[in-house]
Amino acid sequence: MREILDRASDGARLSEADAIALIECAADDLPALLAAAGALRDRSKGRVVTYSRKVFLPVTNLCRDRCTYCTFRKDPGEPGAWTMTPAEIAQWSRRGRALGCREALMCLGDKPEVAFKEYRETLARLGASSTIDYVARACEVALDEGLLPHTNAGIMSRDEMTMLRPLNVSMGLMLENVSTRLRGSGGVHQWAPDKEPAVRLRMIAEAGEARVPFTTGILLGIGETPAERAQSLVAIRDLNERFGHIQEVIIQNFRAKPEIAMADAPEPDAMEMARAIATARMVLGPKMNVQAPPNLSPNEIEMFLAAGINDWGGISPLSKDYVNPEAPWPHIARLAERCARAGFDLRERLAIYPEYVDDYWVDPKLRPALDRHGAEIGGGAS
Repeated sequence: MREILDRASDGARLSEADAIALIECAADDLPALLAAAGALRDRSKGRVVTYSRKVFLPVTNLCRDRCTYCTFRKDPGEPGAWTMTPAEIAQWSRRGRALGCREALMCLGDKPEVAFKEYRETLARLGASSTIDYVARACEVALDEGLLPHTNAGIMSRDEMTMLRPLNVSMGLMLENVSTRLRGSGGVHQWAPDKEPAVRLRMIAEAGEARVPFTTGILLGIGETPAERAQSLVAIRDLNERFGHIQEVIIQNFRAKPEIAMADAPEPDAMEMARAIATARMVLGPKMNVQAPPNLSPNEIEMFLAAGINDWGGISPLSKDYVNPEAPWPHIARLAERCARAGFDLRERLAIYPEYVDDYWVDPKLRPALDRHGAEIGGGAS
Protein backbone atom coordinates (compact mmCIF):
# COMPACT_ATOMS: atom_id res chain seq x y z
CA MET A 1 0.00 0.00 0.00
CA ARG A 2 2.73 2.47 0.97
CA GLU A 3 4.71 1.60 -2.14
CA ILE A 4 1.70 2.27 -4.40
CA LEU A 5 1.01 5.61 -2.71
CA ASP A 6 4.65 6.64 -3.00
CA ARG A 7 4.75 5.81 -6.70
CA ALA A 8 1.52 7.71 -7.37
CA SER A 9 2.78 10.70 -5.38
CA ASP A 10 5.94 10.67 -7.51
CA GLY A 11 3.86 10.87 -10.69
CA ALA A 12 3.89 7.20 -11.67
CA ARG A 13 1.04 5.85 -13.77
CA LEU A 14 -0.86 3.34 -11.65
CA SER A 15 -1.91 -0.03 -13.05
CA GLU A 16 -5.36 -1.52 -12.76
CA ALA A 17 -4.04 -3.81 -10.02
CA ASP A 18 -2.72 -0.77 -8.15
CA ALA A 19 -6.08 0.98 -8.40
CA ILE A 20 -7.90 -2.08 -7.11
CA ALA A 21 -5.46 -2.39 -4.22
CA LEU A 22 -6.14 1.23 -3.24
CA ILE A 23 -9.92 1.04 -3.35
CA GLU A 24 -9.89 -2.30 -1.49
CA CYS A 25 -7.34 -1.23 1.12
CA ALA A 26 -7.74 -2.25 4.73
CA ALA A 27 -9.44 0.16 7.10
CA ASP A 28 -6.11 0.76 8.86
CA ASP A 29 -4.63 1.97 5.56
CA LEU A 30 -7.47 4.35 4.70
CA PRO A 31 -6.06 7.40 6.56
CA ALA A 32 -2.83 7.07 4.57
CA LEU A 33 -4.78 6.85 1.30
CA LEU A 34 -6.82 9.95 2.13
CA ALA A 35 -3.74 11.90 3.20
CA ALA A 36 -1.86 11.00 0.02
CA ALA A 37 -4.85 11.94 -2.16
CA GLY A 38 -5.29 15.25 -0.40
CA ALA A 39 -1.59 16.05 -0.74
CA LEU A 40 -1.66 15.17 -4.45
CA ARG A 41 -4.62 17.49 -4.95
CA ASP A 42 -2.88 20.30 -3.06
CA ARG A 43 0.16 20.00 -5.32
CA SER A 44 -1.79 21.08 -8.42
CA LYS A 45 -5.00 22.69 -7.18
CA GLY A 46 -3.91 24.20 -3.89
CA ARG A 47 -6.63 24.72 -1.30
CA VAL A 48 -9.19 26.05 -3.77
CA VAL A 49 -12.46 24.21 -4.39
CA THR A 50 -14.83 25.34 -7.13
CA TYR A 51 -18.47 25.18 -8.19
CA SER A 52 -20.61 26.29 -11.14
CA ARG A 53 -23.78 28.35 -10.59
CA LYS A 54 -26.28 26.75 -12.93
CA VAL A 55 -29.86 26.45 -14.11
CA PHE A 56 -30.92 22.79 -14.38
CA LEU A 57 -33.07 22.55 -17.54
CA PRO A 58 -34.81 19.15 -17.93
CA VAL A 59 -35.39 19.56 -21.69
CA THR A 60 -37.40 16.34 -21.70
CA ASN A 61 -37.71 13.61 -19.10
CA LEU A 62 -38.99 11.04 -21.61
CA CYS A 63 -36.43 8.26 -22.05
CA ARG A 64 -36.24 4.91 -23.79
CA ASP A 65 -34.02 3.41 -21.05
CA ARG A 66 -35.43 1.92 -17.85
CA CYS A 67 -32.75 1.92 -15.17
CA THR A 68 -33.99 0.52 -11.87
CA TYR A 69 -32.61 3.44 -9.83
CA CYS A 70 -34.03 6.34 -11.87
CA THR A 71 -36.85 8.71 -10.95
CA PHE A 72 -36.08 11.21 -13.72
CA ARG A 73 -37.44 9.26 -16.70
CA LYS A 74 -41.12 9.17 -17.63
CA ASP A 75 -43.37 7.70 -20.32
CA PRO A 76 -45.67 9.95 -22.36
CA GLY A 77 -48.92 10.56 -20.47
CA GLU A 78 -47.40 9.55 -17.13
CA PRO A 79 -47.80 12.09 -14.30
CA GLY A 80 -44.85 14.43 -14.41
CA ALA A 81 -43.94 13.73 -18.05
CA TRP A 82 -42.61 16.96 -19.48
CA THR A 83 -40.91 18.39 -22.52
CA MET A 84 -39.95 22.02 -22.02
CA THR A 85 -41.12 24.53 -24.60
CA PRO A 86 -38.78 27.18 -26.01
CA ALA A 87 -40.71 29.78 -24.00
CA GLU A 88 -40.12 27.83 -20.77
CA ILE A 89 -36.43 27.42 -21.56
CA ALA A 90 -36.15 31.17 -22.18
CA GLN A 91 -38.06 32.04 -19.00
CA TRP A 92 -36.00 29.72 -16.79
CA SER A 93 -32.75 30.90 -18.38
CA ARG A 94 -33.72 34.53 -17.84
CA ARG A 95 -34.64 33.92 -14.20
CA GLY A 96 -31.43 31.99 -13.63
CA ARG A 97 -29.31 34.73 -15.16
CA ALA A 98 -31.01 37.25 -12.87
CA LEU A 99 -29.94 35.06 -9.92
CA GLY A 100 -26.33 35.05 -11.07
CA CYS A 101 -26.30 31.73 -12.93
CA ARG A 102 -23.83 31.26 -15.78
CA GLU A 103 -24.38 27.61 -16.78
CA ALA A 104 -27.43 26.14 -18.52
CA LEU A 105 -27.36 22.39 -17.86
CA MET A 106 -29.33 20.66 -20.62
CA CYS A 107 -30.34 17.33 -19.09
CA LEU A 108 -32.69 14.88 -20.80
CA GLY A 109 -33.65 11.30 -21.40
CA ASP A 110 -31.97 9.07 -23.93
CA LYS A 111 -33.39 8.84 -27.47
CA PRO A 112 -37.11 9.12 -26.56
CA GLU A 113 -38.09 9.49 -30.22
CA VAL A 114 -36.98 5.88 -30.79
CA ALA A 115 -39.51 4.59 -28.26
CA PHE A 116 -42.47 6.97 -28.30
CA LYS A 117 -44.68 7.99 -31.21
CA GLU A 118 -46.22 10.71 -29.03
CA TYR A 119 -42.83 12.31 -28.56
CA ARG A 120 -42.09 12.21 -32.27
CA GLU A 121 -45.34 14.14 -32.74
CA THR A 122 -44.20 16.64 -30.09
CA LEU A 123 -40.92 17.17 -31.93
CA ALA A 124 -42.81 17.72 -35.18
CA ARG A 125 -45.03 20.36 -33.54
CA LEU A 126 -41.90 22.07 -32.23
CA GLY A 127 -40.38 22.03 -35.71
CA ALA A 128 -37.50 19.76 -34.69
CA SER A 129 -36.25 16.77 -36.66
CA SER A 130 -34.77 14.98 -33.62
CA THR A 131 -34.14 15.38 -29.91
CA ILE A 132 -30.61 16.64 -30.57
CA ASP A 133 -31.98 19.15 -33.09
CA TYR A 134 -34.30 20.42 -30.37
CA VAL A 135 -31.46 20.53 -27.84
CA ALA A 136 -29.55 22.75 -30.26
CA ARG A 137 -32.48 25.17 -30.27
CA ALA A 138 -32.62 25.07 -26.47
CA CYS A 139 -28.91 25.93 -26.34
CA GLU A 140 -29.44 28.86 -28.70
CA VAL A 141 -32.20 30.15 -26.42
CA ALA A 142 -30.00 29.83 -23.33
CA LEU A 143 -27.12 31.59 -25.07
CA ASP A 144 -29.45 34.42 -26.08
CA GLU A 145 -30.42 34.78 -22.42
CA GLY A 146 -26.78 35.06 -21.36
CA LEU A 147 -26.00 31.52 -20.16
CA LEU A 148 -23.29 29.06 -21.24
CA PRO A 149 -24.79 25.67 -22.18
CA HIS A 150 -23.49 22.29 -21.03
CA THR A 151 -25.40 19.39 -22.59
CA ASN A 152 -25.88 15.93 -21.09
CA ALA A 153 -28.21 14.25 -23.59
CA GLY A 154 -27.22 10.62 -23.17
CA ILE A 155 -25.63 8.82 -26.09
CA MET A 156 -24.79 11.09 -29.00
CA SER A 157 -22.92 10.42 -32.21
CA ARG A 158 -19.76 12.26 -33.13
CA ASP A 159 -21.73 14.18 -35.78
CA GLU A 160 -24.30 15.24 -33.18
CA MET A 161 -21.61 16.44 -30.80
CA THR A 162 -19.92 18.31 -33.62
CA MET A 163 -23.23 19.98 -34.45
CA LEU A 164 -23.72 21.02 -30.80
CA ARG A 165 -20.12 22.12 -30.24
CA PRO A 166 -20.60 25.76 -31.40
CA LEU A 167 -23.48 26.01 -28.90
CA ASN A 168 -21.88 24.32 -25.86
CA VAL A 169 -18.80 25.17 -23.86
CA SER A 170 -18.73 21.56 -22.64
CA MET A 171 -20.73 18.34 -22.71
CA GLY A 172 -20.98 15.24 -20.59
CA LEU A 173 -21.95 11.61 -20.15
CA MET A 174 -21.56 9.57 -17.00
CA LEU A 175 -19.71 6.34 -17.72
CA GLU A 176 -21.29 4.95 -14.53
CA ASN A 177 -19.38 1.65 -14.70
CA VAL A 178 -17.54 -0.56 -17.15
CA SER A 179 -19.10 -3.74 -15.76
CA THR A 180 -21.12 -5.60 -18.39
CA ARG A 181 -22.77 -7.59 -15.54
CA LEU A 182 -25.04 -4.64 -14.85
CA ARG A 183 -26.64 -5.14 -18.30
CA GLY A 184 -27.43 -8.78 -17.53
CA SER A 185 -30.68 -10.34 -16.37
CA GLY A 186 -31.73 -8.70 -13.12
CA GLY A 187 -29.08 -6.00 -13.42
CA VAL A 188 -29.83 -2.30 -13.03
CA HIS A 189 -29.24 -1.71 -16.75
CA GLN A 190 -31.01 -4.79 -18.12
CA TRP A 191 -33.59 -2.60 -19.87
CA ALA A 192 -31.24 0.25 -20.70
CA PRO A 193 -29.54 -0.29 -24.08
CA ASP A 194 -27.77 3.06 -23.85
CA LYS A 195 -25.96 1.93 -20.69
CA GLU A 196 -23.87 -0.64 -22.56
CA PRO A 197 -20.33 0.17 -21.37
CA ALA A 198 -18.77 -0.16 -24.83
CA VAL A 199 -21.29 2.30 -26.24
CA ARG A 200 -20.56 4.85 -23.54
CA LEU A 201 -16.81 4.44 -23.83
CA ARG A 202 -17.08 4.95 -27.59
CA MET A 203 -19.01 8.20 -27.15
CA ILE A 204 -16.47 9.52 -24.63
CA ALA A 205 -13.69 8.73 -27.11
CA GLU A 206 -15.57 10.41 -29.96
CA ALA A 207 -16.05 13.50 -27.80
CA GLY A 208 -12.27 13.67 -27.59
CA GLU A 209 -11.97 13.33 -31.35
CA ALA A 210 -14.52 16.15 -31.73
CA ARG A 211 -12.52 18.39 -29.33
CA VAL A 212 -15.31 18.65 -26.77
CA PRO A 213 -14.35 19.51 -23.15
CA PHE A 214 -16.04 16.64 -21.35
CA THR A 215 -17.48 15.59 -18.00
CA THR A 216 -17.83 11.95 -17.02
CA GLY A 217 -17.76 9.89 -13.85
CA ILE A 218 -18.79 6.78 -11.98
CA LEU A 219 -21.93 5.93 -10.02
CA LEU A 220 -21.49 4.02 -6.77
CA GLY A 221 -24.05 1.62 -5.33
CA ILE A 222 -25.75 0.15 -8.41
CA GLY A 223 -24.51 -3.41 -7.98
CA GLU A 224 -20.87 -2.95 -8.91
CA THR A 225 -17.90 -4.16 -6.88
CA PRO A 226 -15.12 -1.92 -5.55
CA ALA A 227 -12.78 -3.49 -8.10
CA GLU A 228 -15.16 -2.52 -10.92
CA ARG A 229 -15.18 1.04 -9.62
CA ALA A 230 -11.40 1.09 -9.86
CA GLN A 231 -11.50 -0.44 -13.35
CA SER A 232 -13.94 2.27 -14.42
CA LEU A 233 -11.61 5.00 -13.17
CA VAL A 234 -8.72 3.43 -15.06
CA ALA A 235 -10.85 3.35 -18.25
CA ILE A 236 -11.57 7.08 -17.84
CA ARG A 237 -7.87 7.77 -17.25
CA ASP A 238 -6.92 5.83 -20.38
CA LEU A 239 -9.37 7.78 -22.56
CA ASN A 240 -8.12 11.08 -21.22
CA GLU A 241 -4.54 10.10 -21.95
CA ARG A 242 -5.54 9.62 -25.59
CA PHE A 243 -7.41 12.88 -26.09
CA GLY A 244 -6.92 15.16 -23.06
CA HIS A 245 -10.57 16.22 -23.17
CA ILE A 246 -11.92 15.00 -19.83
CA GLN A 247 -12.09 18.16 -17.75
CA GLU A 248 -13.75 16.68 -14.68
CA VAL A 249 -14.65 13.31 -13.18
CA ILE A 250 -17.66 12.94 -10.89
CA ILE A 251 -17.78 10.42 -8.06
CA GLN A 252 -21.53 10.11 -7.43
CA ASN A 253 -23.40 8.02 -4.91
CA PHE A 254 -26.69 6.21 -5.50
CA ARG A 255 -29.56 7.49 -3.37
CA ALA A 256 -32.51 5.21 -2.56
CA LYS A 257 -36.02 6.54 -3.16
CA PRO A 258 -39.37 4.95 -2.30
CA GLU A 259 -40.70 5.03 -5.87
CA ILE A 260 -37.84 3.11 -7.54
CA ALA A 261 -37.23 -0.62 -7.92
CA MET A 262 -34.09 -0.24 -5.79
CA ALA A 263 -35.99 1.42 -2.94
CA ASP A 264 -34.51 -1.00 -0.39
CA ALA A 265 -31.00 -1.13 -1.83
CA PRO A 266 -28.21 0.05 0.49
CA GLU A 267 -26.64 3.40 -0.28
CA PRO A 268 -22.85 3.72 -0.39
CA ASP A 269 -21.62 4.93 2.98
CA ALA A 270 -19.26 7.81 3.58
CA MET A 271 -16.18 5.60 3.75
CA GLU A 272 -16.99 3.95 0.40
CA MET A 273 -17.29 7.38 -1.17
CA ALA A 274 -14.07 8.57 0.42
CA ARG A 275 -12.22 5.48 -0.84
CA ALA A 276 -13.51 6.02 -4.36
CA ILE A 277 -12.68 9.75 -4.33
CA ALA A 278 -9.16 9.16 -3.04
CA THR A 279 -8.58 6.34 -5.52
CA ALA A 280 -9.81 8.59 -8.32
CA ARG A 281 -7.33 11.26 -7.30
CA MET A 282 -4.43 8.81 -7.19
CA VAL A 283 -5.37 7.18 -10.52
CA LEU A 284 -6.28 10.37 -12.40
CA GLY A 285 -3.46 12.48 -11.02
CA PRO A 286 -3.03 15.94 -9.53
CA LYS A 287 -4.31 17.92 -12.52
CA MET A 288 -7.70 16.24 -12.93
CA ASN A 289 -10.74 18.03 -11.52
CA VAL A 290 -12.42 15.50 -9.22
CA GLN A 291 -15.96 16.25 -8.10
CA ALA A 292 -18.59 14.93 -5.70
CA PRO A 293 -22.16 16.31 -5.57
CA PRO A 294 -22.59 18.11 -2.22
CA ASN A 295 -26.38 17.75 -2.13
CA LEU A 296 -26.09 13.94 -2.10
CA SER A 297 -23.72 13.86 0.89
CA PRO A 298 -24.44 17.00 2.94
CA ASN A 299 -22.79 15.58 6.05
CA GLU A 300 -19.55 14.59 4.33
CA ILE A 301 -18.28 17.93 3.00
CA GLU A 302 -15.13 17.93 5.10
CA MET A 303 -14.38 14.24 4.52
CA PHE A 304 -14.64 14.59 0.74
CA LEU A 305 -12.34 17.60 0.79
CA ALA A 306 -9.82 15.57 2.76
CA ALA A 307 -10.18 12.71 0.26
CA GLY A 308 -8.96 14.82 -2.65
CA ILE A 309 -11.84 16.55 -4.47
CA ASN A 310 -11.40 20.07 -5.81
CA ASP A 311 -14.89 20.74 -7.16
CA TRP A 312 -18.54 20.53 -6.06
CA GLY A 313 -20.11 20.63 -9.53
CA GLY A 314 -23.16 22.64 -10.46
CA ILE A 315 -25.30 24.27 -7.78
CA SER A 316 -28.56 26.01 -8.67
CA PRO A 317 -30.28 28.86 -6.81
CA LEU A 318 -33.34 28.35 -9.03
CA SER A 319 -34.05 24.78 -10.12
CA LYS A 320 -33.96 21.57 -8.13
CA ASP A 321 -31.83 18.54 -8.89
CA TYR A 322 -34.30 16.72 -11.14
CA VAL A 323 -32.26 13.50 -10.97
CA ASN A 324 -32.29 13.51 -7.14
CA PRO A 325 -35.21 15.82 -6.31
CA GLU A 326 -35.21 14.82 -2.65
CA ALA A 327 -31.71 16.29 -2.20
CA PRO A 328 -31.72 20.12 -2.05
CA TRP A 329 -28.70 22.08 -3.20
CA PRO A 330 -26.58 23.56 -0.41
CA HIS A 331 -26.78 27.28 0.20
CA ILE A 332 -23.60 28.62 -1.41
CA ALA A 333 -22.70 30.92 1.47
CA ARG A 334 -23.03 28.11 4.01
CA LEU A 335 -21.02 25.76 1.80
CA ALA A 336 -18.31 28.42 1.57
CA GLU A 337 -18.24 28.69 5.36
CA ARG A 338 -17.77 24.94 5.77
CA CYS A 339 -15.05 24.90 3.14
CA ALA A 340 -13.30 27.80 4.87
CA ARG A 341 -13.38 26.03 8.23
CA ALA A 342 -11.72 23.05 6.53
CA GLY A 343 -9.06 25.31 5.08
CA PHE A 344 -10.43 25.75 1.54
CA ASP A 345 -11.45 28.77 -0.51
CA LEU A 346 -14.72 28.23 -2.43
CA ARG A 347 -14.68 29.96 -5.81
CA GLU A 348 -17.08 30.13 -8.72
CA ARG A 349 -16.06 28.70 -12.10
CA LEU A 350 -17.69 28.38 -15.50
CA ALA A 351 -19.06 25.23 -17.15
CA ILE A 352 -15.69 24.97 -18.88
CA TYR A 353 -12.53 24.93 -16.79
CA PRO A 354 -9.92 27.65 -17.42
CA GLU A 355 -7.37 25.19 -18.81
CA TYR A 356 -9.72 24.41 -21.72
CA VAL A 357 -10.45 27.96 -22.79
CA ASP A 358 -8.37 28.19 -25.95
CA ASP A 359 -8.82 27.98 -29.71
CA TYR A 360 -8.42 24.21 -29.77
CA TRP A 361 -11.25 23.37 -27.37
CA VAL A 362 -13.64 26.31 -27.80
CA ASP A 363 -15.61 27.22 -30.90
CA PRO A 364 -14.84 30.83 -31.88
CA LYS A 365 -18.54 31.73 -31.68
CA LEU A 366 -18.47 31.14 -27.93
CA ARG A 367 -15.40 33.22 -27.07
CA PRO A 368 -17.17 36.58 -26.58
CA ALA A 369 -19.64 35.11 -24.08
CA LEU A 370 -16.89 33.15 -22.34
CA ASP A 371 -14.64 36.17 -22.04
CA ARG A 372 -17.49 38.26 -20.63
CA HIS A 373 -18.37 35.67 -17.98
CA GLY A 374 -14.73 35.08 -17.18
CA ALA A 375 -14.18 38.76 -16.54
CA GLU A 376 -17.23 38.86 -14.24
CA ILE A 377 -15.87 36.11 -11.99
CA GLY A 378 -12.37 37.54 -11.95
CA GLY A 379 -10.70 36.08 -15.00
CA GLY A 380 -11.94 32.53 -14.45
CA ALA A 381 -12.17 31.79 -18.17
CA SER A 382 -8.75 32.89 -19.29
